Amino acid sequence: MIPTWRKAWGEGDFPFLYVQLPQYNSKAPEHPYFDQVPWAEVRDAQLKTLSVPNTAMVVTIDIAGDPVEIHPKNKQEVGARLALAARGTVYREPVVYSGPIYSGMTIDGGTATVTFTHAENGLSTKDGSALVGFAIAGEDRIFVPAEATIIDGKIKVHSDKVTKPVSVRFGWDDTPAVNLFNKEGLPASPFRTDDWPMSITNKS
Repeated sequence: MIPTWRKAWGEGDFPFLYVQLPQYNSKAPEHPYFDQVPWAEVRDAQLKTLSVPNTAMVVTIDIAGDPVEIHPKNKQEVGARLALAARGTVYREPVVYSGPIYSGMTIDGGTATVTFTHAENGLSTKDGSALVGFAIAGEDRIFVPAEATIIDGKIKVHSDKVTKPVSVRFGWDDTPAVNLFNKEGLPASPFRTDDWPMSITNKS
């Protein structure tokens, strides 16, 4: 869509800012092991759209509202985050305009270490409690809830049930419980470290 609009309007690669889907209860059957979650897969596609030049994405996974209404009632916060994204990308102001975005993972024994961009000043949980929303899987591709800890600006993820981790996922549900932010108070985008086929893709 973005290249089509840019071509149609003939203004070059003008900035394109968009909002990632918030929490939404699609009333689908229970998702086994953090898999086959259509709304998480749509958010994942939106996250990958950041690879298109001159784009920015506003994360709204933390904004409270009616879980059966796809449009959050708190439009003020969505608008404020869009304005911040515009300041950082369109007007090139030196501001932190995005929450943490997954950038890489390394494995050391049974622990996965996850790194992020837009977290240069550090990571935190908004309420000061333990991290939630992480899952981990081995070569069997079966995800289980994982323990996650912020250490030196990175996140260490592990589970006693997965001795040789291969993938980590975060916020992988229709209405996930998540609390990872950067120090500026902007929420992290849900993400996955794997490139395994998605259920939506498999239906096509």
